[in-house]
Amino acid sequence: MRIDKYLWCVRYYKTRTLGTTACKKGQVKVNNDVVKPSREVYPQDIIELRKNQINYKLKVNDIPESRIGAKLVDIYRTDMTPKEQFEAQELLKYSKDYYRKKGVGRPTKKDRRDIDDFTDENE
Repeated sequence: MRIDKYLWCVRYYKTRTLGTTACKKGQVKVNNDVVKPSREVYPQDIIELRKNQINYKLKVNDIPESRIGAKLVDIYRTDMTPKEQFEAQELLKYSKDYYRKKGVGRPTKKDRRDIDDFTDENE
């Protein structure tokens, strides 16, 4: 089975086109080699892919006939992604700046309440 079709079948990408695009961008590796979307996948292959700033690592257990339900995905692949990848993603959420750039427009109602609470605490 083609790598783009396999990633679509095991629900890493919503469409085959997204899987194909990821392969063309070099975000998918099979056995440490950057691959084209037409690369065949076999059982025991190790796939590494980068999606949403997470480096997933999975092992192919079997090849599905077609797209499968979410509950059956573990039959066809073993997820070997380190837990640190997901923890780093959580930290990214908290490290982002405030949701609005400073000096852009009037404060919202929530912003005004936060400012009032802050100034009340300092008095």
